[in-house]
Amino acid sequence: MAGFTNSSCWSTPEVYKHHEQQKICPSRPKYREGRRLKAVKVYTINLESRYLMLQGVPAIGVMTELIELSALYGVVEEYRVLDEYPAEQFTEVYLIKFQKLTSARAAKRHMDEKSFFGGLLHVCYAPEYETVEDTRLKLQDRRRYVNRTTQNKTKEQDHWDEERKKPMSSDAVATTARTSSGVSSLQTCPIL
Repeated sequence: MAGFTNSSCWSTPEVYKHHEQQKICPSRPKYREGRRLKAVKVYTINLESRYLMLQGVPAIGVMTELIELSALYGVVEEYRVLDEYPAEQFTEVYLIKFQKLTSARAAKRHMDEKSFFGGLLHVCYAPEYETVEDTRLKLQDRRRYVNRTTQNKTKEQDHWDEERKKPMSSDAVATTARTSSGVSSLQTCPIL
């Protein structure tokens, strides 16, 4: 990552812009607003990470409870308190490393802006703690996922193309009708 100069992934952290909590998006159309107003942010695969930074954790010795809460979303490989990281008074900042990226995504989605022992958690990705090998594996995994998805879509499209090219019998004419779920079904009607 740009700006990463430390050799160890567990060394003294820097404050990056993507760690700051963003304001609510004022230009979002009304039909896109959910129950809770949110900031709109798009993450690329390079911005996502197995490392999550949890800010706003009350400094009352709740590390085990925080790790138990995090473990609901996946296996936690490592965790530690970031004592040097600037935090509000009476709060702590934790760095948690999940085993899988999907676990980190789920944890971020469910734990961000959640009340935890009287404090409001702010959860953000921390890709600056990844090693070069971690980043390489993450990108290779994403490439495999995209290839697998596009191959499945191609196979599905080929299957439907073959079904449409099959000749129909002279006794029946195929008509497609929409079902209540919006999926096309094939029905046959005899020729009169």
